[in-house]
Amino acid sequence: MLKLHFDHWPKLAKSLTVPETSLYNNLQVSAARYPEHKAILYYGRAMTYRQLDHEVNALAGYLQHIGVEKGEKVLLFMQNSPQFVIGFYAILRAGAVVVPINPMLTAEELSFYIRDGEIKTGLAGQELYQKVKPLLGSTTLENLVLAAYSDYTGDDFEGVMPPEAQEPRIDIQEPGHHLWKQALEANLKPAVHSAKADDLAVLPYTSGTTGLPKGCMHTNRTVQANTVGANHWSSATPNAVHLMSLPLFHVTGMVHSMHMPIYSGGTMAIMTRWSRDAAVELIKKNQCTHWVAIATMIVDFLANPNLKKEDIASLQSISGGGAALPEAVGERLHQLTGLRFVEGYGLSETIAQTHFNPPDRPKMQCLGIPSFDVDARIIEPATGRELGVGEVGEIIVCGPQVMVGYYNRDDENRQSFLEIDGKRFFRTGDIGRFDDEGYFFIVDRVKRMINASGFKVWPTEIESYLYKHPAIQQACVVGVPDPRRGESVKAFVILNEEYKGRISEDEIIEWAKQHMAAYKYPREIEFRSEFPMTSSGKILWRRLQEEEREKAGNV
Repeated sequence: MLKLHFDHWPKLAKSLTVPETSLYNNLQVSAARYPEHKAILYYGRAMTYRQLDHEVNALAGYLQHIGVEKGEKVLLFMQNSPQFVIGFYAILRAGAVVVPINPMLTAEELSFYIRDGEIKTGLAGQELYQKVKPLLGSTTLENLVLAAYSDYTGDDFEGVMPPEAQEPRIDIQEPGHHLWKQALEANLKPAVHSAKADDLAVLPYTSGTTGLPKGCMHTNRTVQANTVGANHWSSATPNAVHLMSLPLFHVTGMVHSMHMPIYSGGTMAIMTRWSRDAAVELIKKNQCTHWVAIATMIVDFLANPNLKKEDIASLQSISGGGAALPEAVGERLHQLTGLRFVEGYGLSETIAQTHFNPPDRPKMQCLGIPSFDVDARIIEPATGRELGVGEVGEIIVCGPQVMVGYYNRDDENRQSFLEIDGKRFFRTGDIGRFDDEGYFFIVDRVKRMINASGFKVWPTEIESYLYKHPAIQQACVVGVPDPRRGESVKAFVILNEEYKGRISEDEIIEWAKQHMAAYKYPREIEFRSEFPMTSSGKILWRRLQEEEREKAGNV
């Protein structure tokens, strides 16, 4: 086990005992300790911990009433909102498993997750209803609880409120449809909570090199490991106010902006949709102390011409991950706030962090040092041979936050884990190195994953959608450098003969926009007559990607 980093460990214990209790128990305890303390702030309205726990229990009782059983997977398809938090913990309180799905997905994409998890019940924001409606009855989905975010807003907000938070509640009286307000008003009492540490709690999905999404099986124990670890590392207290700007369906936002504040009894200032102006208003009005973000948010935030140092003076910690923050941006942030951006590293498979930068000694564009009880190493990908300081290889991790495995993916599980020194390590697929102080750095990626504004985009999945267009004979997708988004999606396309000269790049982009989530569709299309190929007939996607990076470097 690497120990170089212990010389730079914060003034904390190096090991952390993980609670044997469920995630829901964290809310139960905070509600008992701080019943009148503000748990949620949402565009001019506050909710206390007593109210939050009451609504969680009422919704859990209703879910059990309509047939949700222990261990059953339940869809959570919403924007950031009080209902996302309530829904997540209500599913846990009911003894079921949360399946949080990106609200940007199309109905076609969403259907895969419902079928894969044999999901019968879902909670959804009403603005997403048209995406879910076609799946009721045509898949395993039978019941849908619809939420209107406007039910939780107030009049005391002067900033920018997204349209989703302003839409009045719709009234749908059809079989299988349930309105959020009516579900709570039923005030049904749930059965005794009996979830154990090793019971499955949440199934966040990621994608592999095949492009097929995979559910990462996380138990109460694995999520608690990072929830409690994040709490201690960030020195959060019940008086901390956390700006919730990262999407909660994603593991970083889920753990750092929801689970960790609830564990500590802190306050969550929720943003349904990112807006740099709204972020300033929320920080200023609510005196936010902690903010977990991605690089693209920080870049946009600092580009705000109306940003004043005094408006964000309450911030005590700014951290994040997903993509390295450009050094120049980090310096601007430091000059404005006096704070260093503290980067971390993790994956859906590890329910967020395996690495943190020490808050008092961070390094720029660095993953940080292994977190509590994490054994992180670098190996030669082909042989598994362990490598030393400065040597480049694949990052592997063993720790209490590593998932149990992929759901229904036995082959992937066999390929994704290996045993060293009697320990089970997860192969991250990321190429990196560590320095002589034990800090880890990303060098490249084994997988073809594209990181667009913090969202993971998988080329094979995009290619599979492009092949549905009648004009496309072949497609190859790569990530290209983008100064604002980090990376953007570019597709190289070979057209079928009959479409040559009859269709434009812009027309294909527009088609893709209609069939894929906003962060996935290609921003660029380039027509080619042929692709570079291997001797076995495979497209050399890496060569195309290298060409694009060379172009970007010459600009």
